[in-house]
Amino acid sequence: MKKAFSHAKRPPLYLILRGVAVSVIATVILVVLFALLLSLFDLSDGVVHTVNQIIKIVSVGAGVFASVFPGSERGLLRGAAVGLIYMTAGVALYAVLTGQHLSLSAYLADILMGAAAGGLIGLLRAKAV
Repeated sequence: MKKAFSHAKRPPLYLILRGVAVSVIATVILVVLFALLLSLFDLSDGVVHTVNQIIKIVSVGAGVFASVFPGSERGLLRGAAVGLIYMTAGVALYAVLTGQHLSLSAYLADILMGAAAGGLIGLLRAKAV
């Protein structure tokens, strides 16, 4: 008889960093797939912007699923932390790599969107029993 593995024994920081890593991996995979679609089809800027936002939310969701488990405590906080760290790192990396500087409100909107989405997904995931 196998002993069930309990994720509750993992330190919260480990689970948050694991979630951020999964978010990054999901982003890379989704961006590569979207780049392939862009090479095949001529998509408008509006479509590209929308898909970019969807990729961010899906990536946050993937990270939260790797960090928060059904029945977990503090799913809202852990999910929000994953979204916050992932989006903050993404915004900083975007600014450095592209050299573009958006308004502070645009950066904050992305960061807060990630934290809110992560918190909501974490709350729902923790309550799913």
